[in-house]
Amino acid sequence: MTSYDIIKRPVITEKSELLRREYNKFTFEVSTKANKIMIKKAIEEIFNVKVVDIATLNSKPITKRHGMKLYKTSAKKKAIVKLAEGQTISYGNAN
Repeated sequence: MTSYDIIKRPVITEKSELLRREYNKFTFEVSTKANKIMIKKAIEEIFNVKVVDIATLNSKPITKRHGMKLYKTSAKKKAIVKLAEGQTISYGNAN
């Protein structure tokens, strides 16, 4: 599994922007099969930064209804990555 297979996309929400500004923590959606060591190596390789800490969250699939049809959302995994002091990640026009 390559680094680009592990890191799917950044999560940009109000809460993740608050974490980024206040605590220098960045949130990413990652592969459900990735562990913390793989995520750390991928972030350090892709963005050329030093990772201090990682927290991961698994969200289970949720059953939803659209009219008479039932469907399940896909399972997701998020990683909240804390960077070393003075380092930052720039992704697009978000900064």
